[in-house]
Amino acid sequence: MKPSKHMITIFAFSTGLFWFSLYAYVPELSTYAESLGASYKLIGLITGSYGLTQLLLRIPLGIVSDLLGRRKPFILMGLVVAIISSLITFINPSASSLLITRLLAGVSAATWVVFTVLFSGYFHEKEATKSVGYINSYNALGQLTSMILGGIISWRFGPRYLFLLALIGALIGFVIALFITEVNHNKRPFNLTNYLQVAKNPMLLRVSGLAILSQLITFATAFGFVPVLAKNMGAVNIQLSLLTILAILPAIFISRLAGDLFPRLWGIKKTLMIGSLISAFLCILMPLIQNLTGLYIAQFFSGVGRSMVFPLLMGLGIQNVPGHNRASAMGLFQAIYGIGMVLGPILLGFIGDTFGLVAGFMFTGLIGFISLAIIAQLDE
Repeated sequence: MKPSKHMITIFAFSTGLFWFSLYAYVPELSTYAESLGASYKLIGLITGSYGLTQLLLRIPLGIVSDLLGRRKPFILMGLVVAIISSLITFINPSASSLLITRLLAGVSAATWVVFTVLFSGYFHEKEATKSVGYINSYNALGQLTSMILGGIISWRFGPRYLFLLALIGALIGFVIALFITEVNHNKRPFNLTNYLQVAKNPMLLRVSGLAILSQLITFATAFGFVPVLAKNMGAVNIQLSLLTILAILPAIFISRLAGDLFPRLWGIKKTLMIGSLISAFLCILMPLIQNLTGLYIAQFFSGVGRSMVFPLLMGLGIQNVPGHNRASAMGLFQAIYGIGMVLGPILLGFIGDTFGLVAGFMFTGLIGFISLAIIAQLDE
């Protein structure tokens, strides 16, 4: 179907506010946890817990959504959980409440499966990478806005109030999401053979493996320990927000290009290869940088690399899957890449406690180079 401007606008605002609520406090999550007495290991667990609940929930959410032929109720549920998640740490700030908050934030983020599938349903099936590029730009815009406001709020009131900001964003997003246009699919009884057929899709499995490595680097660095590097250089609240803003900023424009223009100019493989190389190389370089300006530049270009890879992988994962199975396929894809979200920060945190952060970053970056072998096996 051809989406109307009204449908796109409503969905863009609800998507942006959804991610606004989940990322308002992320620039200071690791440093706030450290100020509350968390070790590098516990910081890694707090950061990784966000991926753990997604890993567990995304497949069943995708299956249930396909079975019911409904998407909108799951979107509303995700926003309600986001409200509860941020409320917990605002009321009772502690390292343990941060862990609970991020676990619940992962429950909320698990519904991203349904956001992406519903939005792709507004477009022709062959336009999957294009639609995913669009929705990822709304995703990034919401994150970026939350971090800009969050930097000001944290500077004026302290990091605790970032969780109140997240709560307000989720509440407004919920109200707007009530007006989302549903694209209904026929209800279908669960068919294990049919689901296994989806799960064995070679392209889906390969891009899911690449997504593990992409998310492993992202959540270990940009949303994990890069702020700790910056804090060790003397960065304060607004500088930490700016650091994470620079990681998100490229996604606003690069995501759309990665879903359409770059593959037409260079091909899928070359686009993925360039983005993966940038991400892995900068992961190794970051802990060797001695000043905030250099770290800002590295963070920005790491975001460029990630934005060249991830939206394209999401689109490729569902491009050849029928509409009634797309939530199941996307649930599988997002659950698999959740492995990287969990392992990345935990791995870097444990290595950081044992051998130092430099060793943790370098080891994580070297793992990222595995993606090149997988990309070589993809079909154009």
